[in-house]
Amino acid sequence: MTSSILPPRSGQQFTISHGDYTAVVTELGATLRKLTYRGRDMIASWDPDKTVPCTNGELLVPFPNRIEDGTYTFEGKTYELPIDEHDKYNAIHGYGYRAFWKLERLEEDQVTLTWRTGGMKGYPFDLLVRATFHVDDDGLKLTLSASNNDTIDAPWAMAIHPWIANGFDGYGDEIDGQNARCLVTIPARTHVIANERLLPTSTEPVSGKYDLRQPTALTQQPFDDAWTDLEHDADGNAFATLTRPDGLTVSVGGDNITSFQMCTGTGFAPESHPAGVAIEPQTAYANAFNTGRDLITIKPGETSTTNIRFKAEQR
Repeated sequence: MTSSILPPRSGQQFTISHGDYTAVVTELGATLRKLTYRGRDMIASWDPDKTVPCTNGELLVPFPNRIEDGTYTFEGKTYELPIDEHDKYNAIHGYGYRAFWKLERLEEDQVTLTWRTGGMKGYPFDLLVRATFHVDDDGLKLTLSASNNDTIDAPWAMAIHPWIANGFDGYGDEIDGQNARCLVTIPARTHVIANERLLPTSTEPVSGKYDLRQPTALTQQPFDDAWTDLEHDADGNAFATLTRPDGLTVSVGGDNITSFQMCTGTGFAPESHPAGVAIEPQTAYANAFNTGRDLITIKPGETSTTNIRFKAEQR
């Protein structure tokens, strides 16, 4: 029998708000479960007492996306991670989302949680990861830092995996048609070519359906692709946007971002197909632990910090 005093399966729910913005972050994975602007969903939310439908809002640390065969070599030593994408035989999305993070600080407009990497044979490095979510007049800011407490260098990359809500309440295949009414912008000069395992094989200059530097209707789905060689603004930030038929534009991006992954969920099982588009800001794209492309090396005693911003604008 389930006790009525048990918290939700995703743990404590930390609600923060300021002005037009309200966010809910879960104890499990320091996951951004809900984000609203003037009461409207900016991201596809989910039931806190159920499993996350499709990585919604999860932090992908210490690596995003996939590692081929779950095996990588770093500074002359080979490591083996568990295979958790069995159909493609990859390790996927790191391990921070599986852990209950420790609450460090909670205020009306911000929350900070921490996670110390465990003693996995495939990732034995000792990092303290700190996530601070802060809402202000300009939206939600996530500051994610990883501090190396070890005596050896540590490989590191991060992403967050929000499904930007399309403004509809669709289900299953009808979501594709609703997404097609949205406009997306990804300020990237290069498209990453991937194989059937969604592992990168090469890159190409953007063209055709992959040139999203101007607002483009999502009429050429499916997408489950990465883009890199980003155009950054004067402050060093890169932002992707989704503009919905209701006139709401949602932007996501930040500093240290080298790529975006976008997935439309086309063909996914209905229960695993959020009503929107996944647009993921990343410090490195798939298989970075093997390719070394954009991989961050954190030396003992040092910290790597990335700032991610979500904001909304009503037309």
